[in-house]
Amino acid sequence: SGHLHMSAWGLDDDRSLMFTPGAPDHGMSETMRYFLGGMMKLSRELAIFFAPNINSYKRFAVASWAPVNVVWGRDNRTTGFRVVGNGPALHIECRFPGGDMNAYLTYAAFIGAGLWGICNRVEPPAEYRGNGYVATDCDRMPRALYEAIRALEQSEAAREILGDVVVDHYLNAARVEQE
Repeated sequence: SGHLHMSAWGLDDDRSLMFTPGAPDHGMSETMRYFLGGMMKLSRELAIFFAPNINSYKRFAVASWAPVNVVWGRDNRTTGFRVVGNGPALHIECRFPGGDMNAYLTYAAFIGAGLWGICNRVEPPAEYRGNGYVATDCDRMPRALYEAIRALEQSEAAREILGDVVVDHYLNAARVEQE
């Protein structure tokens, strides 16, 4: 796997932007909620950037140790997004990327998605409690590269975040891989 741990810190005061003492959902700040909301909302559309190969999608199988559903939970290893840590160390772990990811592209995609979530004030769904592999009424990761290609082709947000040249290049690479 290639899990990402992500947090945001103030430039001037070295303060965590993810934690607000006394806030609901384990102290998640508004910034953290929107960042998580953006990552969740765009994870299907950006899948090519963290699951680039046909074989990448074989790991998205129920009970395979890799998450399949776009849900979040507090320290829940069955969900695609985990909220972990306490106080100023509170942060988001994204469990979707595999060991075949390009870390630079993956971080670029998820940082962009998180910032997009902040700019668009995207609230994440309620915390999922229980086995995230069997979650219903939520997005599911693409089961194959061709599904990820379709999702990226239709994504306006990906073009806004990464630009047309990048999206078109990686769509071409994914189509060649699929063929």
